[in-house]
Amino acid sequence: KEYGDFELAWEWRIGKGSNSGVMYHVVEDAKYPYTFFTGPEYQLIDEAGWDGPLEDWQKAGSDYAMHLPNDKKKLKPAGEWNTSRIVFSQGHVEHWLNGAKILEFEAWTPEWTKKKTEGKWKEVPDYGSAKKGRIALQAHGGKVAFRNIKILDLDN
Repeated sequence: KEYGDFELAWEWRIGKGSNSGVMYHVVEDAKYPYTFFTGPEYQLIDEAGWDGPLEDWQKAGSDYAMHLPNDKKKLKPAGEWNTSRIVFSQGHVEHWLNGAKILEFEAWTPEWTKKKTEGKWKEVPDYGSAKKGRIALQAHGGKVAFRNIKILDLDN
């Protein structure tokens, strides 16, 4: 099913040194070889156990390569369950982690477009532009577990 406005909540546990994510507004089409060519990502990663340095935009809870979490972020260590939530409503986006709102932004604004075209996504023209799409759970090396995944369709 495709979602436009939605609220997605889930629990997740990341393995030591692992990387994952949850993407939304993913467009399935043969011209897109990867989900991240269209879908923004709520980053899930073992920050403490990652092999190598991480940029702030790569850390857990970030809108990957776009928006950074605030200082309310309280990430549990690898092997422990975290709770997360994405709220997407009329272009307003919120990321929640363990009960705290850790970032919010407005999609498709001039500021958003500038971040997209000047950053990691400058050569991925359709990144984040879909107004609706599928939800995708990413496996990107290592172990990750998800449970209690719930979605509320705010378009209905």
